[in-house]
Amino acid sequence: MGSGGREHALAWSLAQSPSLTKLYAAPGNPGIAEEAECVALDVTDHGAVIAFCADKAIGLVVVGPEAPLVDGLSDSLRAAGVPVFGPSQAAAQLEGSKGFTKDLCARAGIPTAGYVRTSSLEEARAALARFAAPYVLKADGLAAGKGVVIAETLADAEETLADMFGGAFGGAGAQVVIEEFMAGEEASFFALTDGTAIVPFGSAQDHKRVGDGDTGPNTGGMGAYSPAPVLTAELQARVMAEIIEPTVRTMREEGNPYQGVLFAGLMLTADGPKLIEYNARFGDPECQVLMMRLQSDLVALMLACAKGELAGTEVSLRDATALTVVMAAKGYPGTPEKGGAIALDNVESEGAKVFHAGTALKDGMLVANGGRVLAVTATGANVTEAQAKAYAAVDAIDFASGFCRRDIGWREVARERGGATDTSA
Repeated sequence: MGSGGREHALAWSLAQSPSLTKLYAAPGNPGIAEEAECVALDVTDHGAVIAFCADKAIGLVVVGPEAPLVDGLSDSLRAAGVPVFGPSQAAAQLEGSKGFTKDLCARAGIPTAGYVRTSSLEEARAALARFAAPYVLKADGLAAGKGVVIAETLADAEETLADMFGGAFGGAGAQVVIEEFMAGEEASFFALTDGTAIVPFGSAQDHKRVGDGDTGPNTGGMGAYSPAPVLTAELQARVMAEIIEPTVRTMREEGNPYQGVLFAGLMLTADGPKLIEYNARFGDPECQVLMMRLQSDLVALMLACAKGELAGTEVSLRDATALTVVMAAKGYPGTPEKGGAIALDNVESEGAKVFHAGTALKDGMLVANGGRVLAVTATGANVTEAQAKAYAAVDAIDFASGFCRRDIGWREVARERGGATDTSA
């Protein structure tokens, strides 16, 4: 289920499984169509999805994006006896409500930023007095990765709160979480769980800002690389013990067992790793780099999660580094320019893969049909080599109305060259 770059990467990996007999994608995109039969299904029409699964004898449903999970699609499928990779509606609150997650962290003793949940502009303005600048303001609900604002001054914070409660993020801003600012470097950690057993799935770092040097507004993600060397084996062990395991245990004990992938956004502070937020699905574009490194059978892993049989399994990842560069349409993250022609002839050299995110076919021509359009992904011995390969592939693409950042992986490249880098986030 899904149509973005994350779903293309998942389809590409699922298609490599020896146990796969037939792969459908709903709705898919032109890139996914190379791996699967694309079908028109409305993910909000649970009955139609269940009927399709019954008609085609579907043995596993993989829900790519967060909205169908928060909408309870997994519950409907499970009730109909269809194995599904993705958490229940109740468990998906870990992404669907930032306040829910912060409260869970407080109950379970999980390290995270101090916070206050607010449900009105007046309450939020009063709560600002408990914090020092810069102020971290988060719309409680789903906001396509853009519902977090860091306000440098009190005046900026008050203006942002007025926007949030004024409908700038729709229903996502009906409640707002105000957090203390955490200094450090961000990293992402992924784990699979069937509700009881937990298996690590690797690390990554992404680039949220639209411009080079991490400037400009936040986006859904302009590029990523995996693994994240800054998240050492020692730190990953702490993340598992202090963040992931207590989350899974608490969710199970409180009657909302979590099944699927748990994506932890982390801040590596002077006091150790702290949770920024959870996502209830693979990241985009982090999924692209993880799938490029995955050696295990993804179908087998996902079925084990869906059926409660994950214990004893492991995730095998290549030692290589994978790096992806997002090519976006002009205007993104505002109103993107759609319809721009794209030519991908002879782009995919050895070690490079182009995942389609926002593309469509028009009169037989590939065109841009979204904000983030392509995720150009390559592997190498380290970030420097993977970056060079990815940008070589980017430069071979003819996409006149597209743009990309030219510095994906800059922090790690600087470290690999022995230079100092600013690690503040």
